[in-house]
Amino acid sequence: MTTPLAPLITAFFHKHLANEKGVSKNTIASYSYTFKFLCRYVSKRLDKVPSALYLEDLNASIIRDFLEYLEQECGNTPRTRNLRLTAIRSFMKYVEYEAPSALDQVRQIRTLTNKRTQERLVNHLNREEMKAVLDVPDPCTRKGVRDQAMLYLGFAAGLRVSELLGLCLYDIELDGPYPSILVRGKGRKQRRLPLWKEAVRALRAWLSLRGTVPTPEVFLNSRGEVLTSSGVRYVLKNYARTANLKCPTLSNKHVSPHVMRHTCAITTLQATKDIRKVALWLGHSSLRSTEIYLRADPTEKLDAIEKVLPPELRRGVFRVEDKLIAWLNGQKLCGVKPWND
Repeated sequence: MTTPLAPLITAFFHKHLANEKGVSKNTIASYSYTFKFLCRYVSKRLDKVPSALYLEDLNASIIRDFLEYLEQECGNTPRTRNLRLTAIRSFMKYVEYEAPSALDQVRQIRTLTNKRTQERLVNHLNREEMKAVLDVPDPCTRKGVRDQAMLYLGFAAGLRVSELLGLCLYDIELDGPYPSILVRGKGRKQRRLPLWKEAVRALRAWLSLRGTVPTPEVFLNSRGEVLTSSGVRYVLKNYARTANLKCPTLSNKHVSPHVMRHTCAITTLQATKDIRKVALWLGHSSLRSTEIYLRADPTEKLDAIEKVLPPELRRGVFRVEDKLIAWLNGQKLCGVKPWND
């Protein structure tokens, strides 16, 4: 007996994730991307329309092929590949109770493991590079005012792109001695952040031009709709390309909203010398997530160099070996050309 896949997926999202677990809309959006790509891949492999797929079509072999396809054909990183697998395993855990007949199939898929990822240093911009990007938006145009406020706030507050786009008018407090914003982060965690004077000035300029529209989100497109994450990345990419003309070192950097978040973290760490304050600023629940910035910032190691007394090395004079003996040491005498001075 076969089990239709579509009813299981819709129940997983509406009943399980949204109602029973109460996960955030960002998690639901991430999971929906996974199943959109998965269903398209499987339907193409089996020559079926996505709505005609059965649960039995999702065996461990085809899931493994799908993960390999994401990396080799779509250019996904191992970290993104692991996120897709997490969504699939979560769905299979739900299916385990909804379709007991597929128990063996589900358990085979749930045994698929994450791929190990390389812990690289975080990509970030220096002060000159960051300023070059922020100077590109034209403050004499409506779009330029919006982009200047959006990019400056994203950098100054170290916001994830989802946090930046989810910022609403009622989350902003510009009056009073301490202007601040309420940030709604991952896992429904909230944090309130103070704002630099430049961020306040940029926000006030944009809010005066934004107008009264029913949408509560702060940053909107030209149609009065909420900007998308791909839209923000597109805007930032174009500005980075223009900034590269004045700051050539940007040609070696990948500039994205998350790179701006990393830049904020490094800047805060250099200013405070306190990793705990960086974690509070970024909304990390564990210091382990923040330790990546200690590895990326060389100034954090300078204290160790300055405080440790290094042992002295034995002094000596290196004598150059005779050229003939050096040649004989480096050659096999059979079949070699004679030595010429």
